[in-house]
Amino acid sequence: MTQTSTSVPRVRLNDGHEIPQLGFGVFLVDPPETERIVADALEVGYRHIDTARIYENEEGVGRALAASGIPREELYVTTKLWNSDQGHRSALDAFDASLERLGLDYVDLYLIHWPVPSKDRYVESWKALEQIRESGRARSIGVSNFLAPHLQRLIDETGVVPAVDQIELHPAHQQPETTAFAADNGIAIESWGPLGQGKYPLLEMGEVTDAAAAHGKSPAQVVIRWHLQRGFIVFPKSNRRERMAENFDVFDFELSDAEMQRITGLERAGRVGPDPANFG
Repeated sequence: MTQTSTSVPRVRLNDGHEIPQLGFGVFLVDPPETERIVADALEVGYRHIDTARIYENEEGVGRALAASGIPREELYVTTKLWNSDQGHRSALDAFDASLERLGLDYVDLYLIHWPVPSKDRYVESWKALEQIRESGRARSIGVSNFLAPHLQRLIDETGVVPAVDQIELHPAHQQPETTAFAADNGIAIESWGPLGQGKYPLLEMGEVTDAAAAHGKSPAQVVIRWHLQRGFIVFPKSNRRERMAENFDVFDFELSDAEMQRITGLERAGRVGPDPANFG
């Protein structure tokens, strides 16, 4: 079954804006290849693109968006503030530079990429993001890789609740404390590394392969569907158009409660990326 961009559910954020629940990520996409790869993703039907300053491919994303002919209001673009750019003035300057590289008048979502507690600049940076949002150049603001104590401090010191928290999340590492805090405070969760980045055999586990066989789907499609049914926003990446299309074709089946529970039961605090408590 061929999906279209209108197949993708939208999640309403706590600021009233909506975000497509399935998007396309460009982490580790080579800058020279970015324009072609994002163009393929847009042709498949993706309308939500997630990039970051540190990926060094914002220019390629921007060129693909401009060449697509898709109206700006139909696109959803996220980028992020890198660790070395944290601080009030430097965050404002970094945002201006990202917007210029993307060739856009505004982004839909701007995130603090990591809390970097050792430098203790994330509250100061968050106040800069508030200013950017008030200017209209970022429709929504949020964070990435923030744990519950980091989120609580932002809320306590500024009164402004992030719209999203983009965190490492896959069946082996579901971050129950962070997701519970987010649910209690109306913060949407975005899953990065949704398939575990190939760092453990997730797609070979019986809990996943049994569900794939039952629905005539691939193991990757089953895991993406698990994220969607949990209510998470997810943006798998691939450099191959056929895999992009496969990852997008996840709206014509539904996992049963039992299948969902079996996959959720794979939790083992199995982080495959850096620990936000000490990274940066």
